Amino acid sequence: MVSGSVKIGASLSFLVVLVAFLYKRHADEVLQARLKDVLSGLLRAEKKVPPPKVRVAVGFGGCEDIFVNGLDLFNLLNLTTPELAKHHNVVNNAEELTQLMAYFFPQGAAAERYIANDTFFDELVEAASKIPGHRWMLGGNAPAMARRFALEGLDVLLGARVALSVVDGLPDSVKVIGETLPKSDVHLLMEYDRNDKWGKYVSPRGNRLIVHSDNVNPYIDGMEAFIEEVVKFQPSLVVIGGLQMMDGFPYEKGVRQARLQKLRDFLKEIPRSTHIHFEMASFADEGLLNEIIENVVYFSDSLGMNEQELPNILNILQGGNVSLVSDSYPRVASVLDEMRTVYSLLKDTKEIDGRRKLTRLHVHTLAFQAILTTKESSWKNTMSAAAKAALTAHRYTCGSHQIDPQKARLIMDESFSLSKTPEAGRIPVNDTRPVSCWQEDGFDLCVAPVLVCTNILQTGGGGDNVSAAGLVLQV
Repeated sequence: MVSGSVKIGASLSFLVVLVAFLYKRHADEVLQARLKDVLSGLLRAEKKVPPPKVRVAVGFGGCEDIFVNGLDLFNLLNLTTPELAKHHNVVNNAEELTQLMAYFFPQGAAAERYIANDTFFDELVEAASKIPGHRWMLGGNAPAMARRFALEGLDVLLGARVALSVVDGLPDSVKVIGETLPKSDVHLLMEYDRNDKWGKYVSPRGNRLIVHSDNVNPYIDGMEAFIEEVVKFQPSLVVIGGLQMMDGFPYEKGVRQARLQKLRDFLKEIPRSTHIHFEMASFADEGLLNEIIENVVYFSDSLGMNEQELPNILNILQGGNVSLVSDSYPRVASVLDEMRTVYSLLKDTKEIDGRRKLTRLHVHTLAFQAILTTKESSWKNTMSAAAKAALTAHRYTCGSHQIDPQKARLIMDESFSLSKTPEAGRIPVNDTRPVSCWQEDGFDLCVAPVLVCTNILQTGGGGDNVSAAGLVLQV
C-alpha cells in the first residue's frame, strides 16, 4: 500500500508539473501572438505617412556621451550605498553622488545633475572608460534629435559647439553651426536595468543618472551664429533643447537671465508659419524652470517631455514647487489628466509680443506614447506620429531598427481609463489597430503602446529620439 501511495503521489506531482508547463507555454504563445499583432499594427500605422521633405533647425547643447553600467562604476570606485538617500541640485563629491543615486535609483527615475568639482568628474570619466562594455556616442539633446531627423530624411541645421570628431560623426544632411571645440563637453550616463540591486535598493525599471561638468553648454554658446543661419535656412520647425545644462551652473550675476532673454528675442522673431518645439528635461532649480517657462515655453507651440517632467512643469505652471520624482509607471489616465491641465493652462496664451498658444503636447513614457494636438491646427498625422514614436522607443533602446517580439514586452494594459474621474469611460486596446485616437473639446488625443525592449542597449537619449520621431510626421 505504501508503495502504491508513493506511485500515485509521484504521478500526481508529475501531472501538476506537466499542467503548469503546458499552461505557461500556452500563455507564452498567447503573449507572443499579441506582441506580433501590436507590432504589425504599429508598423502599418507608421508606414501610412511617408516622412516629409522639410527643413528643421535644432539647438542647443552638444557633447560626447560615455555610457556605462552605473553599478559597475560604483563597484570599481568602491562607492557603496549611503546611509541616507538625499537629493542634491549640485554634486561636489563621491558621498553626494551616492546619495543622489540612492535617491533616484529605487524610483527608476531619470535625472541629470551638474558636478561642480571638475577633478572629481574627470576621475569618474577616467574610471568609466576602464569598464568593459563602456561606449562613447554623440550626445546632447540637439545633436541626438538632429541625427534622428536626418535619419528620417529631413534637412537639418544644428546649433551646437562640439569637437570636430562629433561633427564628422553626423549624417551629411546635418549642417552644424557653431565654431568647433578642441574637446567637447562630456556627459557620463550611469545606466541600470530593471530589478538591478544596489545594496538595499532595487530599481523598478531601467533608467540612468546623468552627470556632467559642462563649461560651454550652460552659456548656450554659439546661439548668435545659429540665429543668423536660421533666418537664411527658413525651416518649417525650430526645436529648442539642452537648457537643463544651465541647472546648477555657477553663473555670474545676471548672465543666465541675459542668455535666456537673448533666446526669447530670437523665438519672438520666428514667423508664425514655423513651428517651435521645446524639449523638456530634468530640472531641479525652481528659479531656472520659471525663467524657462517665461522665456521659452510661452514662445513655443509644441512641448515634449517624459513622465517625470510632465508633473514637474505642471507644478510650476500652477505656482507650486519643483517635483523631483514621480511615478515611473504612471497610469494612462493620470498622464492624460495632467496633459489636459498643462494644455488648458497654455492653450489660451495671448499671442502678443511673439508668444504662442500651445497646440501640441507629446508625453513619452516607458509603456506608451501620448500626443495631444489642437483641432484644425496645422499639426498632421497624429495617429501615425504616435505609432512612429512608440516604435522608435524600442528601436533606440534595443539598438536595432528591426523589432524582435522575443525581445519585447507590453506594460500597457489591454484597456485604459480616459481619466481618473469616476465617470470616465474606458478604451480597449485593439491589438491589430493599437493606436487609440479620439476627440475631446477642442483637441485630438492619440495613445500608442510601446513594445518595451527587454534586451536594453541604452536608455540615455531615448526621449530625444522619440520626440524627434513623433515630430517628423507632424510638421
